[in-house]
Amino acid sequence: MPEVIKADHDLFAKMKQTYANPASKLAPGAVFHAKMPGVTVTGYRTGKVLFQGKLAAQEAARWNTTTIANKNSKVTTHTDNLPTGFPSWSVLGSDEVGTGSYFGPLTTAAVFVTKNQGDELQELGVQDSKKLTDPTIIKLAKQIMRLCPYHVVNLDPKDYNRLIKQYNQAQLKALCHNLVLGKVLQKIQPQHPQAILIDQFVSPSTYYRYLNGQPEIVKQNVYFREKGESYHVAVAAASIVARYYSLQSMDQLSQMAGLTLPIGAGQKVDQVAVKLVQKGLDLGDFAKLHFANTQKVNRLLRNIN
Repeated sequence: MPEVIKADHDLFAKMKQTYANPASKLAPGAVFHAKMPGVTVTGYRTGKVLFQGKLAAQEAARWNTTTIANKNSKVTTHTDNLPTGFPSWSVLGSDEVGTGSYFGPLTTAAVFVTKNQGDELQELGVQDSKKLTDPTIIKLAKQIMRLCPYHVVNLDPKDYNRLIKQYNQAQLKALCHNLVLGKVLQKIQPQHPQAILIDQFVSPSTYYRYLNGQPEIVKQNVYFREKGESYHVAVAAASIVARYYSLQSMDQLSQMAGLTLPIGAGQKVDQVAVKLVQKGLDLGDFAKLHFANTQKVNRLLRNIN
């Protein structure tokens, strides 16, 4: 995938010094151009530097900056404060879905992507699951699960409501991330990822504090980044697999309820929850009861009665 860096004046000057080749034929608007094994680099007067070829991400990462997506990019790669070449590393990534939705499970997934699989997954269209339609999620998840080692923890509402009495939601998420990461590490032994990337939801110190007392804690070569899918395709793959399992659960719960359960936590969700209670169903089988929606539903029911 092509990579583009928007360089400031000083960085652009350094890159020009590195790549300028007097023998190269420059395209319109170009200031320097270099063709090397696996990558071609072109710098433009606008300050943008284009990297093309199989080693584009790795070469761009040398400059330890943030790359910006061009219109054909599947995943925007960021490398600030991460090791050089991180996007092309073999990485075990984890992500979760369902934390903001009243109905449905909390689903956490981890996926291991080798350095040889990264380009393949991006070519398939793997990116942040929130940007994909449900049919695309289903298609991609099946491809990912066929290609990559993975593990999923899918807490249905009944289990979630039981555990949330012992842990706050962020702690519960930390426990789930640690569990799925540990399971994948076991599956790929004796192989080891070059790094582990967790889609960050709390500070690293808080994350590990939440795991105090756990028999096995994944700590080696672990990195945390918000919007982790932008830093490595492994997190994007994990988000897709998690979303796939969540969709399956939502379909099953909707069948149990006899109506379609919406995602989110808005007014429509409250109205559907009222209908569930009126049908004599236990709301705890379908919803995360500690959400404020439960109080709203109770008020609506009192007004109806």
